[in-house]
Amino acid sequence: MIPSVLPTYNRAPLSFVKGEGSWLIDTEGRRFLDLCAGIATTSLGHANPDLVAALTEQANAVWHVSNLYTIPQQQKLADMLVENTFADTVFFTNSGTEACELAVKMARKHQHDAGHPEKTQILTFTGNFHGRSSAAIAASGTEKMAKGFEPLLPGFTILPFGDLDAVKAAANETTAAILIEPIQGEGGIRPLPDDQLKALREICDATGALLIFDEVQCGMGRTGRLFAHEWSGVTPDIMMVAKGIGGGFPLGAVMATEHAASGMVAGTHGSTYGGNPLGCAVGAKVMEIVTSDGFLDDVNRKAGMLRQKLEGLVAAHPDVFDHVRGQGLMLGLVCKPAVQAADVVKAGYAQEMLLVPAAENTVRLLPALTIGDDELAETVTRLDRAAASLDMTQPA
Repeated sequence: MIPSVLPTYNRAPLSFVKGEGSWLIDTEGRRFLDLCAGIATTSLGHANPDLVAALTEQANAVWHVSNLYTIPQQQKLADMLVENTFADTVFFTNSGTEACELAVKMARKHQHDAGHPEKTQILTFTGNFHGRSSAAIAASGTEKMAKGFEPLLPGFTILPFGDLDAVKAAANETTAAILIEPIQGEGGIRPLPDDQLKALREICDATGALLIFDEVQCGMGRTGRLFAHEWSGVTPDIMMVAKGIGGGFPLGAVMATEHAASGMVAGTHGSTYGGNPLGCAVGAKVMEIVTSDGFLDDVNRKAGMLRQKLEGLVAAHPDVFDHVRGQGLMLGLVCKPAVQAADVVKAGYAQEMLLVPAAENTVRLLPALTIGDDELAETVTRLDRAAASLDMTQPA
């Protein structure tokens, strides 16, 4: 008999009833060090008092009115995002998947209204993850994502990650946009080098295609800048945001230049819940905190400390870990072929620690940006014990 909750997840046998900063307490009272943060979502920790206050104040005022009316909280958050980024305009969604749908629509509508209806093709890259909607699974091109959901939405060309020659060969008069994560999350914490991001910008400029960045996982301070692409000096035309922008409240956004968004007029897109007063009140508080003086400097300091400790961990367990990669507090421990990332995650449970597996046999560390120095030290101590438990299972 099918369970009352649709069984689309392989869930760990854990259930949490309370959160405090970088800690989650389960039904048995055990305290787990949370290095998952809801998959880079509870960016300012669990039960952050500033976010709780913002949510409570708004909840006592008005929750939802719909986008039939002007929403002051939405306007405030949009103004903050425009002030601090490349964007001229913002549309609010409830998730990254919804942001992907609009980004694709926006790119194609732009090309259509610019007199290029033939420009419909979106170039994407192996290892990508843009969500689980029809557009997103077509963009992935993987059997795991797409099997059983055919026919797939047409108009996507999937290219080898990091292969600029393939991009140059594929970009032509039918190309509407290039869609890429500056750092792949689900794909195994794979950053695209700055020079390649710059080359993609140049290809788009030369062909009239739009450049779309998916910063759902790597954005909102995760890498030590407000958005990951800022490290390269490259700006997109359209950007997808979600996860950390709401600090755990369901919130997403599509940010764009006026040029890219010019075709999106009244009636071309909508959302019942997107940009509601509750979500935007919380999002505005997240933005206020993340852009406050010294906050991102401290993220970078902590990221450097964690990276150094993880390098030492890899050296101490060469039979378990191969290397560290990533940026900021978005780091991956790539495991040796004899060790499965899922086994490291399971060993973490035994140490009352929450980790996230990813592709390419990688364990993700995505702690809250507010994690403390002592908790970072404890992270490596527990990882060391987890790795040691796996060392003993390896052949001599």
